[in-house]
Amino acid sequence: MPTPAAPAPPATRRPGLLISVLVAVLALAATACGGGSTKTNTGTNPGTDATSSGGGARASATSNRLEPLAPSPKPELPATVTSADGKKVTVKRADRIVPLSGSLSEIAFTLGLGKRVVARDITATFDQAKKLPVVTRNHDVSAENVLSLKPDLVLAETTSGPDEAMEQIRDAGVPVVVIDPAKGLDDVGTRIQAVAKTLGVPAAGRELTQRSEDRIAAVQKDIPARHGDKPRVAFLYLRGSASVYLIGGKESGATSLLKAAGAVDAGAESGLKKDFTAITSEALAKAAPDAILVMTKGLDSVGGMDGLVKIPGVAETPAGVDRRVVSVDDGVLLNYGPRTDQVLRSIVDQLYGKDGA
Repeated sequence: MPTPAAPAPPATRRPGLLISVLVAVLALAATACGGGSTKTNTGTNPGTDATSSGGGARASATSNRLEPLAPSPKPELPATVTSADGKKVTVKRADRIVPLSGSLSEIAFTLGLGKRVVARDITATFDQAKKLPVVTRNHDVSAENVLSLKPDLVLAETTSGPDEAMEQIRDAGVPVVVIDPAKGLDDVGTRIQAVAKTLGVPAAGRELTQRSEDRIAAVQKDIPARHGDKPRVAFLYLRGSASVYLIGGKESGATSLLKAAGAVDAGAESGLKKDFTAITSEALAKAAPDAILVMTKGLDSVGGMDGLVKIPGVAETPAGVDRRVVSVDDGVLLNYGPRTDQVLRSIVDQLYGKDGA
């Protein structure tokens, strides 16, 4: 497999966009290596399920098959919405939808409108989307590829670009609706309902929001009561092939997810205010994580647990000493969409053990 290009340093990214780009890059790497679902891995044999040394529970992967609402709703159009870029957009038809990110595809499919989606971004790797043609790579949109599918609606992220490609799609008369990015758990319902309103199915959006919130709440009820301090978890972004090793801070996108799991974001709590900062022994010592949260392919890229503890400073943390890692599939960890309850469940199971240990 060719080595994917390394992401640009955080300082060169536009504010608030780094997470979407990082997720897209990792999902791209996963697809280039063969696609399909990835298994949660916390051991030394990348690509296999393994027992988490800290929690004592077998890591639970998120399902790679979505659960759409049934019966499928019928769009009531036209609908006029305010796009995240400030433009008022009137959607007259939603028979041929092109979502420009895996997250937006997931929402459209889970709302029950998957049969209307005619193309996918490379990050849409869930089962129902696999046979769709890949026409874009998130922040690298090909206007020609998109327009060749004759879409009547394009759903975009604020990361979608370049700007010239987006303008070319608009100039062709295709409505483009940009959806605000997710920054935390509170954005799950907001994004679902924004997409649902755009597609003319607001009632389905409310239903899916309620379902998602109920399932997240159910996971939280299962978090074992603990006496003493909450577990400290550091979110690390790893790209071993490019020697990129970063620790997440307040703006990484993981803080609210860890809080919902009854944990503390060790990077943010230690004073890291940016999205990501280069890993140093000093930063890890100050964060002092009890466990480390990583994307599955990121862990694989450094050679699993054995490679992770070789990163300077990791072995000296409580997490490194206990070899305690929480690993979640790349394409869903920070999506904050209809499968967020599964992401949260995976984190909880690995962090505490399914037996509540």
